[in-house]
Amino acid sequence: MVRPGSDHPDRKTPRGVDYSMEVVDTAQINSFAPIAAQTNFVQTSEEAVFILTSGQLHEIIRQATAPIMQELQDLRTSQEADIERLALDIAHDRQRLAKLEKTEPQPLQRDRGEILCALIAANGGKMLAKDARQKMHLSRSRFSELLSSMNDYIDTKPYHLNKSAKILVLK
Repeated sequence: MVRPGSDHPDRKTPRGVDYSMEVVDTAQINSFAPIAAQTNFVQTSEEAVFILTSGQLHEIIRQATAPIMQELQDLRTSQEADIERLALDIAHDRQRLAKLEKTEPQPLQRDRGEILCALIAANGGKMLAKDARQKMHLSRSRFSELLSSMNDYIDTKPYHLNKSAKILVLK
């Protein structure tokens, strides 16, 4: 089948419109094609753009991570300083509490302490705590308070035959 005006050497219709496939505007073709097939579509290349040695790659990574590593090191240093400061504060607080807890014996305790020292000395420098408490007619709590106030003069050790019993020894 012959189109009108196809026998003309230029293949033009009487209106001057070219119907040949070689000259048809590519924009008209591209408007119907999917985006990936259009002629103005730029494909992404999966080929290597740069060729690096492993040493160069390591250096690039090191340079990129250097600020973050420095920030981490600064953070560690500040945390260590904070921990050291807190430990020092805790140690000072413990010393202050120990000073506050250490009480000087009251006059009655001082007298009882002297009596206890004389009792232990009369018994050869050693005595069971239970026997000393009973001879002084003191309750367990009062005797414990007396012993804690006499730490500078009397030492307590476990009895070798019965570890739950304590021996009082003069220092």
